[in-house]
Amino acid sequence: MWKVAMSEEVGKAVQSVLERVKQAAARRPKTLPAVPPRLVAVSKTKPPEMIVEAYRQGQRNFGENYVNELVDKASDPEILEFCPEIKWHFIGHLQKNNVNKLLGVPNLFLLETIDSPKLADRVNSSWQRLRGASSQRLKIMVQVNTSGEQNKHGLPPEDTVNTVKHIVSQCSALHFSGLMTIGRYGYDLTLGPNPDFQMLLSRRQEVCDTLKLPMEEVELSMGMSTDFEHAIEVGATNVRVGSIIFGNREYPNSALNTPNPSPLPSPAPSPEKTSKTVSEEAAKKMHHLTVSEH
Repeated sequence: MWKVAMSEEVGKAVQSVLERVKQAAARRPKTLPAVPPRLVAVSKTKPPEMIVEAYRQGQRNFGENYVNELVDKASDPEILEFCPEIKWHFIGHLQKNNVNKLLGVPNLFLLETIDSPKLADRVNSSWQRLRGASSQRLKIMVQVNTSGEQNKHGLPPEDTVNTVKHIVSQCSALHFSGLMTIGRYGYDLTLGPNPDFQMLLSRRQEVCDTLKLPMEEVELSMGMSTDFEHAIEVGATNVRVGSIIFGNREYPNSALNTPNPSPLPSPAPSPEKTSKTVSEEAAKKMHHLTVSEH
């Protein structure tokens, strides 16, 4: 039965990626904070049973890009029964009119995409109202548009320090956990370290210097299926990996929809885009991946 085969493949893929995460962390320079990287399994468009199987393999952190999909999955009876310690990450663009819906999600662990002081204020006031003054602060990250692409969400890099300063000083219900970026796709690592990752590293340094924050307390969420190992090697503490765990995304009425449910060694579409399927070997040789908006 294909679901059994699918579950076995997901289990093997999770273990394989966790091992690669561990090996990449061992290659990090000793000058970087010794923070064990967190693997976030990006499960968008995937059914609850695949999440349950990854959870059975020890995976606890899962990422979703769309509020409605996260709400549905977080309240799914199977996930509620079999995944009591699941930790949900929201990694997509958050519109202000969806804030209350998102903050009602059970086991919401980290909101990675705060991209303006206004959004931070809205999330802060909503969390206080929905959860009460006695609740724990909500962990958030500030998303930075390191590549400067207009079709990417996130703050301009030069606004990072002031936005973090605003959150730390004005948003008492929020816990600033770190910085997040998506970055440009298809970067050729033979040209040197990924400049988007280097930009996020420099902004973290600036934030820590200005606000007197310990480096190890400011996380970096960067790196996906095609580049998570490099991201970890240069300092990522949180990587978002989807397609090499769960297989290609399945979108209705899309050429990306495939009957093969097995995880494939293909690059992960971004939280905002999807890339054409290419092999990992080919990806290394290509300077740019063809991507399409969805």
